[in-house]
Amino acid sequence: MGIILDSIRTIPDFPTKGVMFRDITTLLKDPIAMTATIDEIADSLVGVDFNYVAGPESRGFIFGMPIAYNMKKGFIPVRKKGKLPAEVVSKEYNIEYGTEVIEIHKDAINPGDKVVIVDDLLATGGTAKAICELVEEMGGEIVALRFAIELPDLGARKLLQGYDVQTVVAFEGD
Repeated sequence: MGIILDSIRTIPDFPTKGVMFRDITTLLKDPIAMTATIDEIADSLVGVDFNYVAGPESRGFIFGMPIAYNMKKGFIPVRKKGKLPAEVVSKEYNIEYGTEVIEIHKDAINPGDKVVIVDDLLATGGTAKAICELVEEMGGEIVALRFAIELPDLGARKLLQGYDVQTVVAFEGD
């Protein structure tokens, strides 16, 4: 996965001092690396039984939509509060310095629907866990979580224990 790792730009001290920001805009600009990333995620889902890909805004849309399209599955946008026009189901969750709220249309998931979550980055796992809980509260089943990048030192796997979690590349220790 050297081409993928090499295409991700690291920006020190963004958005705050001490943070090594993994910038995917350079990966998205590189057609070979972008295609390899999406193909790697899609390949990991071959043989997995699911109805929908759910992707949180905005980068979950970028990676989730082509996977849903290529695998002929529906796509469910997971949005920040106030962005969806119809009736929604909401989930509040903690982030580093406060709380966030995510929403899904109330009619997006029916009991028994099988859902794969796709996003760009697995860091602390807070957003992914909130999506899992929201889908499950709606009667859906989370069958897999897929991410382009993982920051394993932040401990998300512990938070997501019990779920099928896979990532394409990881940045450890820096």
